[in-house]
Amino acid sequence: MIRRQHIAAHSLSPAAYAPYGDVLMAMSYGQPGRPANQGTARRFDHLAGIENLRPGRAALNVSVFRCSPAPSFPFPLALLERHPGSTQAFVPMNAHRYLVVVALGGDRPDLATLAAFVARGAQGITYRPGVWHHPMIALDAETDFVCLAWEDGSPGDCDVVELAEGERVTVELPP
Repeated sequence: MIRRQHIAAHSLSPAAYAPYGDVLMAMSYGQPGRPANQGTARRFDHLAGIENLRPGRAALNVSVFRCSPAPSFPFPLALLERHPGSTQAFVPMNAHRYLVVVALGGDRPDLATLAAFVARGAQGITYRPGVWHHPMIALDAETDFVCLAWEDGSPGDCDVVELAEGERVTVELPP
């Protein structure tokens, strides 16, 4: 009999998410920001680095992902991906919750480190280079994300691992 692992998603916080990347939000880490735009805005600087570890030529790709909401929960995870040569950043363009699923590891994800977080629409995230993650999972409605990553167009931009049936995990949302 195949036993499936279940994990519960928790609210996204900078401290809990730190092993995997950064949480992007105004007032991050107690930073008060600074006045900008002739006093009509506050600017919050250096919230995260976007690392380029690619050898040779890579370009910063600014793209948009339009993600449909997950059809049901618990949500089954059949694959994980990573970007070994770049930080990848996602910032929602509309204020909807989304699910972030991450794991550490080397050539394959270490499922013992698998974690899931519910992000608010006012929070963006980064994945550190090499952090395994599931593609974005919108929760409440179709959600557009600005994505930033260093890419050169080669297959090395993204590694994908399909989880064997016995490794598959389901993610449950908090009540």
